Amino acid sequence: MTIQSVTIQSEPGGGRPDPGMNAIMSERRQLINLAYRLLGSLADAEDVVQETYARWYAMSRQQQEAIESPAAWLTKVAGRVCLNLLSSARARRETYVGEWIPEPLPEPREWLTGRPDVVTADPADRVTLDESVNMAFLVVLEAMTPAERVAFILHDVFRYPFAEVAEIVGRSPAACRQLASSARRRIRDAQAPATPAARQAGIVRDFKQAWEAKDIEALVGLLDPDATVIADGGGLVGAALRPIEGGEKIARYVVDIARKAPGLTILERTVNGRPGLVAQHDGGTVVVAAFDVTGDRIRHIWAVRNPDKLRPWTVGERG
Repeated sequence: MTIQSVTIQSEPGGGRPDPGMNAIMSERRQLINLAYRLLGSLADAEDVVQETYARWYAMSRQQQEAIESPAAWLTKVAGRVCLNLLSSARARRETYVGEWIPEPLPEPREWLTGRPDVVTADPADRVTLDESVNMAFLVVLEAMTPAERVAFILHDVFRYPFAEVAEIVGRSPAACRQLASSARRRIRDAQAPATPAARQAGIVRDFKQAWEAKDIEALVGLLDPDATVIADGGGLVGAALRPIEGGEKIARYVVDIARKAPGLTILERTVNGRPGLVAQHDGGTVVVAAFDVTGDRIRHIWAVRNPDKLRPWTVGERG
């Protein structure tokens, strides 16, 4: 789960762009990328970007022209909106039914908008898939304080200087440096040696085949003895309300699912930039599973069933 610094699209603080609509809207993808990494929800990220642009266009032309860097202004506003949402999200998730998992994303060529009137999403709405959006990384981010998460993502992923991060977080640059350092320690403590992508894909494929064959012994052999499965149904569909721990328990759990849904179709797909699986039933996507593979064993599986989080995967399936 090692992450290197990632610079996505435009850099902050560059030359002053024209504050016209084209220049302002060109920042949309940068803002979507930032907000998704901060919130773990594409729907919330889209709301943040919409709110950010609403605040920009609520200003007079004179006020807009007085802003030296519109791109930096947009990022600052989006960052602050995200920080507020992260603070309130903790309270919301205390009442969430079952476990909460970040919203899974497909690879770009399979991207669907989640809106019934549009089949293919605008490229500006797509999140760039890299190590800062793999599910294992996003789950670690969820354990951070809102301020840690914002400081770390802005500085280590998007390369914003601490002086600018401080304006967003509302703390001193030195305090933001400490926040980012604390976040890095969390990442280091959670990370495991990286498994080559081709090997990950092979292990996930073997899991798929063992699942389809209802082969408990083969499944146990692919799972770490201390593996965990976390499912997210959001109270909208059936899902395990607590983590399932232990390779044998997990193997029996997934086989039981296959037996209860004989028409289940399991497909290999890229989930948040890594090999994953999608389960379909009666022509619709019902589960998107992300995997954390260490060595030759699966350590974690995150199974998203909440239909509100599957919209990018399901629009147009029956069209």
